[in-house]
Amino acid sequence: MKPSSTDRTIDAANTLDLSIELREMAASTRTAEEAAQACACALGQIVKSLVFQGAESNALHLLLIAGNNQADLEMAEIKVGEKLIRADPKRVRKETGFAIGGVAPIGHLTALPIWMDETLLQYESVWAAAGAPNTVFKVSPSLLAEKTGAKVAQLAV
Repeated sequence: MKPSSTDRTIDAANTLDLSIELREMAASTRTAEEAAQACACALGQIVKSLVFQGAESNALHLLLIAGNNQADLEMAEIKVGEKLIRADPKRVRKETGFAIGGVAPIGHLTALPIWMDETLLQYESVWAAAGAPNTVFKVSPSLLAEKTGAKVAQLAV
């Protein structure tokens, strides 16, 4: 039997030796606003997992952005080294194993380069999607960056 997206997130955390606190919420956590309300935390403590595609390389890139910020695509393109476009949701699902609104920063079917906006590091803990529209996990942002190999940079406005 194929593991669920949430199970893959838990397995990935265990493989990475990343301590997380998983929660299944009664309400949707699909948007940053919904997640912040469900987690009773600041909007900035929500990790938005945004998947972009390189316009030239066609490679997928994962940007982890604080919930109260927008991705600065010009800055991200400088860091990544090419123009970025929104990835097709079907491709995101196929390559990460997660649907938009539940993309976790870990547990992808295909390894992606990960970039984390530096503003997430101001928090002791952050909340990220855990593979379903109503599951999230709490984690130290510095540990998340360290264990995933995320490159930390200014990526948001």
